[in-house]
Amino acid sequence: MAIKGIPLSREMTVEDFKEWLKQFDTDKDGRISRSELREAIRTRGGWFSGMRAGRAVRHADRDNSGFVDESEVENLVAFAQKSLGMKITAW
Repeated sequence: MAIKGIPLSREMTVEDFKEWLKQFDTDKDGRISRSELREAIRTRGGWFSGMRAGRAVRHADRDNSGFVDESEVENLVAFAQKSLGMKITAW
């Protein structure tokens, strides 16, 4: 399992990314909220975590539920790579 405080520049796989996100699913509902994602970004050393989390959820949340669920994680991966500078590989 990934460590919460690792820097944004660390490379991880998609599976590592999913496991890392699960650490921040505080209500264990299987979805990531804006506030949970804000905490995840903050622990990675990201600036403006609230603003970035809002943009990330809006980008990834295709059903407009206000959450990122399992079927939308790939959208979040794409956003994290492009807009947060995270290095996420297929394996």
